[in-house]
Amino acid sequence: MLLCKGTDDMTRLFLTVCTALFVVLSSTSFAQEQSRAILVLDGSGSMWGQIDGTAKISIAQDVVGDLLQSLPENQKLGLTVYGHRRKGDCSDIETIITPEAGQHGAIVEAVNSIKPKGKTPMTDAVIAAAEALRYTEETATVILVSDGIETCNPDPCAAARALEEAGVDFTAHVVGFNIGDPEAIAQMRCMAEETGGTFRTADTAAELSNALAVIATPVPAPEPEPNPVSLQAYAIDGRNGPRITDGLIWNLTSLDGVILENQAVSDIRVEVERGEYVISVLRIADEAFDEQRFGIGSVDKQIVLELPELRPPATIEGPATAIAGSTVQVRWSGPDQKGDLISVADPEASSPWINYAYTKNGPLLDLVMPSVEGEYEMRYVSSDHRKVLATQKISVTPVEASVTPPEALPAGATVFVDWVGPDYQSDIIAVTAPGTDQLINYVYTRHGSPAELMLPTDPGNYDIVYRMSQKNRMLARVPVTVSGLQYSVSGPASAPAGSDVQVDWVGPDYRSDIIAVAELGADNRKYLTYTYTKEGSPLDLTLPLETGQYEIRYILGQDRVVQATTEIEVTAITANLKAPQTASAGSIIQIDWLGPDYRGDIIVVSKPGEPDRSYLNYSYTKGGTPLDLTLPAFPGNYVVKYLAGAAHKSLATSNITVTEVSATLSAPASTSVGDKIEVTWTGPDYRGDLIAIGEPGENYTTYAYTKKGSPLTVAAPNKPGSYEIRYVMSADRRILAVTPLTVQ
Repeated sequence: MLLCKGTDDMTRLFLTVCTALFVVLSSTSFAQEQSRAILVLDGSGSMWGQIDGTAKISIAQDVVGDLLQSLPENQKLGLTVYGHRRKGDCSDIETIITPEAGQHGAIVEAVNSIKPKGKTPMTDAVIAAAEALRYTEETATVILVSDGIETCNPDPCAAARALEEAGVDFTAHVVGFNIGDPEAIAQMRCMAEETGGTFRTADTAAELSNALAVIATPVPAPEPEPNPVSLQAYAIDGRNGPRITDGLIWNLTSLDGVILENQAVSDIRVEVERGEYVISVLRIADEAFDEQRFGIGSVDKQIVLELPELRPPATIEGPATAIAGSTVQVRWSGPDQKGDLISVADPEASSPWINYAYTKNGPLLDLVMPSVEGEYEMRYVSSDHRKVLATQKISVTPVEASVTPPEALPAGATVFVDWVGPDYQSDIIAVTAPGTDQLINYVYTRHGSPAELMLPTDPGNYDIVYRMSQKNRMLARVPVTVSGLQYSVSGPASAPAGSDVQVDWVGPDYRSDIIAVAELGADNRKYLTYTYTKEGSPLDLTLPLETGQYEIRYILGQDRVVQATTEIEVTAITANLKAPQTASAGSIIQIDWLGPDYRGDIIVVSKPGEPDRSYLNYSYTKGGTPLDLTLPAFPGNYVVKYLAGAAHKSLATSNITVTEVSATLSAPASTSVGDKIEVTWTGPDYRGDLIAIGEPGENYTTYAYTKKGSPLTVAAPNKPGSYEIRYVMSADRRILAVTPLTVQ
């Protein structure tokens, strides 16, 4: 084969190129083997480009005419042209002259008639010429000179590899002239290397001549004996199917006779000589058969034989008709392998199922029909590459539904919607934006008819729909208008912080509607205190403890939408308290106080600097004034505070110093197990103080309250060992005194 393609150099360069090519052919391929060749000529639109004022196609026509006169008439030469008939068509390739002797005049006439028009399918043109030369049966050589990149074939490198693998002896020598594109160079180099040819580049006429001279004058060498090549063959189950690994019988023959006969193996791996062969395979399971004739050259070859898909016997039986979305029972028989399933599918679609159920669930399966009416088929689908082993047609008929909303549709209300429909699992009655499938609120049909459907809070136009769960198909749609409602709230213009005020309101009193107080401009969902409207009108609303301007709001329970507001000023509140400046640790002191006495107000004692919510002991103001407050068990400086409301806002404070307390113990040093011992003590004798006995570092096991006086009797433990007698103060269970005790 020969490809002459115009360059962007001067006219004489084109003449030099093609002359050199024909020298190559006459001195090698033609002269030595009298092999058949094809001239592949570029007839694409780029051939109208000019070199020194002359179109490249004209230069080619002149050069080909001159060169053919120098070749012997008995040399077998053909002509393939591309891009000469249609614009933008990568399939515009035509073998005008088949490679036979005595065709030189016809070739010249055909070349002179070319009118360039189209694209440059260079690689496919070479493939077409190779096929015309029967390259799988005879030696074929191409010497390609090109100045540009392939514009049609996606992978010239892969095409060259395929020619080499399939050909008896295919070689491509490539010269890239004046090529600046790295991708083009890579393509040309790969074409040569994949076929065992030579790749050279040339940027000048001299370099090009030298490159061609090297290719044209190879060093003579004795013809080597061909080495055996590896042949591998295997069979697949259907087009593009999986490889078959068992149950096969193979035969391989050549022109000289039988090589392998009735071989029961998974595949064939043998070494063979150059020549023509026939290979066949038989599958025992169904006696399916395939055969292929092929040639072997100098490279290893792989043969893939395609057998029809093996389909184990299976049956499927179900109803002839069913309602869209319904569940039908299907009886089946088949291999029941892991992953096998029964499906319903669109016979025109590529997917093997719309819905399915696994055969592992038994010979009688529940199968959900498609959501849309039409003609379908039920299938037994094997897990083995999803083969369909059995089918039955089924007509899916329409499913009907309706919704009937009430006439009155107040915004935010929950209304009763009558409906009729299939009530499939997860079907819903919903309200949507008009003409859309965008759900606003919905309720499941499984709760029965009528459905309790909550309407949107904003008045306007909507749709009430019946939506089937499968594919979210809308079965019924009714346009509705949701009407607005009257809302108002009123209360005092001002009130003390933390106080309860009465608020009058007007509204629908839907479930979870609230009257709330919030900061001005706060988000709808950010409010400070609230009361449910179910408490009636008027209702009590607790104000914040921080002073400032606020607003009272009517807030719908659905989506927390604010429907009405009124402003209120929260004014300051005060409190004071009177406590002793000092007192003993753990003692109970009396606090005189004055304050709002809101529900939850407390008097506390805490450490200085601690947050208001962090305190040690407390008493509620609801007990009146004065009130009793237990001091901490340890001495130190503390603060007494008046904390108001649930927010525990500090309204008044007083500092107090807690002084140390002490205690003494006098008792026998030892006693017997379970005996009574007498303990003499001194100490604060607070309510809950006790004398206890326990192991050092452990909880006490026996005790008696100090309120019984001194001395008092305490029982010894029932287990011998080392113990200690303790004075334990009720506040924080602080131990004020310890003396050892041995129990024998």
